[in-house]
Amino acid sequence: MHAMLAAEGLGPEQMQVQATDAGMLATSHPACSTATDLGAGCLATVLGRPRWPDAALAERACTEGAAAVALAVYRERGEAVLEQMQGNFAFVLIDTRQQHVLLAVDRTGTERLCFVQVGSTLVFSTSARAIAHHPLVAASVNQQALYEYLYCHMVPSPDTAFAGVSKLLPAQRVRFDGRSVSQRFYWQLAYDASAAGDEGAMRKRFLELTEQGVRRQMDEIRPTGAFLSGGTDSSTVSGMLGKLSGKPAETFSIGFDAQGFDELEYARITSRHFGTHAHEYYVTADDVVEAMPLIAAAYDEPFGNASAAPTYFCARMAREHGIEVVLAGDGGDEFFGGNERYAKQGVFEHYRRVPSALRNLLEPVVMNFPLGASIMPVRKARSYIQQARVPLPDRMETYNFLHRSPLEEIFEPEFLAAVNTERPLELAREAYFRCASPDPVERMMHLDHKITLADNDLRKVTRMCEAAGVEVRFPFLDDDLVAFSGQLKPEQKVHKGRLRVLFKDALRGFLPDETITKSKHGFGLPFGLWLNEHAPLKALAEDALNSLGRRGIVKPDYLAFLQREHATGHASYYGVMIWVLVELELWLQANSP
Repeated sequence: MHAMLAAEGLGPEQMQVQATDAGMLATSHPACSTATDLGAGCLATVLGRPRWPDAALAERACTEGAAAVALAVYRERGEAVLEQMQGNFAFVLIDTRQQHVLLAVDRTGTERLCFVQVGSTLVFSTSARAIAHHPLVAASVNQQALYEYLYCHMVPSPDTAFAGVSKLLPAQRVRFDGRSVSQRFYWQLAYDASAAGDEGAMRKRFLELTEQGVRRQMDEIRPTGAFLSGGTDSSTVSGMLGKLSGKPAETFSIGFDAQGFDELEYARITSRHFGTHAHEYYVTADDVVEAMPLIAAAYDEPFGNASAAPTYFCARMAREHGIEVVLAGDGGDEFFGGNERYAKQGVFEHYRRVPSALRNLLEPVVMNFPLGASIMPVRKARSYIQQARVPLPDRMETYNFLHRSPLEEIFEPEFLAAVNTERPLELAREAYFRCASPDPVERMMHLDHKITLADNDLRKVTRMCEAAGVEVRFPFLDDDLVAFSGQLKPEQKVHKGRLRVLFKDALRGFLPDETITKSKHGFGLPFGLWLNEHAPLKALAEDALNSLGRRGIVKPDYLAFLQREHATGHASYYGVMIWVLVELELWLQANSP
């Protein structure tokens, strides 16, 4: 179940609250509190695990609950209550005297809230699907969102899969006064390296804050474990968990019996180094057949990240071993400079710093060089110039699958005419340029905080863990650690092709050397390879693609093209898009007539 409410303004002097779900505050979230102040005409609900930096408020929250403290701070400071709350939370406050409703989610977007205004009524929920089914809303599937899903492999906020329904971005608040909705961001990561100490002091501080983040997410009562992929993030969390608990950490890792995909050996290196109590599971093609419809049913919007499948089986393994809380390493890349594209795009940014007069002289020579397409250095120079000409953040999408063929060859004409194909880039530009730093690397990280982390990875992990029956927490999203990342210089994040410079330097001696130097991988899934070999998986995909081809969205000829290319030597590459399309069809079967 999801928390859902409709707040209805019945006139300038009155606002009513109407419960729309049996047990309005019943929720699948492991932490939920509510408080009412009848004298002040206020009701507050908090989902999640907010943290109060003020010691007196933190102590009061332990006895009275987070919602009661939030309500008390709101009465004193109004919307500034949001600046006092840290940790992960979704916050709802209804003030009948001031005639407004306040919605907000935490700074990193770990929690989620969706809403829609229907006349003088605001309907909101943790689930876009629940809102769409509300009798006042009855929203249909949003064609625009389907295009965005096929472009991004998820529906980027603030859009949702249902027409008119929006979802909050990280650190965003929505205010409804019975007539209109206003939105603003109550927090933004500050970038200021002027107060940073020397390199040694910064490394020490990073280790202290990382340990603090793990300590804050450990559960004192419920059995706690950690995901362990063998990368720096999950290895750090696993090592810190064992150190702080004083016993071997329970760690959970996934493998694949496919060349180039299995990284269990790196997880084993970490496990041996820290002496963890390791649990392993090899995901099979049969597991994928089980997982694909489960994923489509679990998410309230189409979700195309294939690593949701191994995440689910890893979480299920943890639950089967008695774990109720699992720690994950998400966030290290987005706040400390860990994604490969940061270094790659920096190479193109060098060219954009060349004076335009010099570029104007150079480019005609390179682009018009006789027989240049057949001369390797000239061909590479042309490719470099062509990519460098595209500004960020658009340049990061030049490899997008939907740019590989003309859109007219992919989509049916009526569908294409009904959507704004520029919308995904518009959303990316908004997040990129909203960053408080002018540095391209930090702007890319800010964009990834919104798109890669909040819209994608956190949704993937939290929903799959919920489906498996465990709660997941994210130590690298600790507010103090995130704030510390803003105090680093850009070159302490990415420098001359090195990623997460200070992050990795600080962890030398704590992590195994092999972990520090390994390339990033994660829970990659050999779906494309298995699709050629496993008959039940192939049948599932073919049935779904045939059904999708009758919906008037993607042309059947294009679906056939993908299947041909997949079968003739490009299995992994084309398998990604086939997964995305199959999950779309499975989701549509469950969510549309």
